Amino acid sequence: MTDIPFRGVRAVHDERTLVVYQAYPPEIAEAALAAGTFVPPFKRERMTWIKPSFRWMMYRSGWAGKPGQERVLAVRITRAGFESALAQSCLSHQDRDRHASRAEWQAELAASPVRVQWDPERSTTLAPLEHRALQLGLSGPAVRGYVDEWITGIDDVTALAHEVRALAREGRIDQADALIPAETPYPLPAHLAARIGATV
Repeated sequence: MTDIPFRGVRAVHDERTLVVYQAYPPEIAEAALAAGTFVPPFKRERMTWIKPSFRWMMYRSGWAGKPGQERVLAVRITRAGFESALAQSCLSHQDRDRHASRAEWQAELAASPVRVQWDPERSTTLAPLEHRALQLGLSGPAVRGYVDEWITGIDDVTALAHEVRALAREGRIDQADALIPAETPYPLPAHLAARIGATV
């Protein structure tokens, strides 16, 4: 679709929250579902990547089939937390429109607890599309904010992933699409859109 921005944030969201996806092994997923947030064996010391795109999560996890990614979680977080992460972020690759030199970008990267990455969005068959999907890598204080403050709920969507995969493999794309929660454009404030290199 030509009206989709090349780099734009699309997510399931309401006035207060939005949904991001993560995939984990069963032991981390079960503990998180029981606690309502991430607890050991989840490791706060590691960078954790969150993705608003269900289809991109399906591509990354192989429909919840790759080792260590057998359980897909839909994590609802506050919009305030999400926007806080964006405000602390740095692009994972140098953007000459934002950084006059590689040294300037590297200094910002070293000081930022959040990485922004734009990857080709995926169709329901997991083919790459022209526009990009957002990934955020959280580390340090951003992980602590995510785990302790931003999360309002966690749902296991592994069964949904398997159901959508089965329909997609049978060529029943319309039925598969009908099951995937609708991701609509997220209204980014202008200063955050500029910071993450969004095209709106």
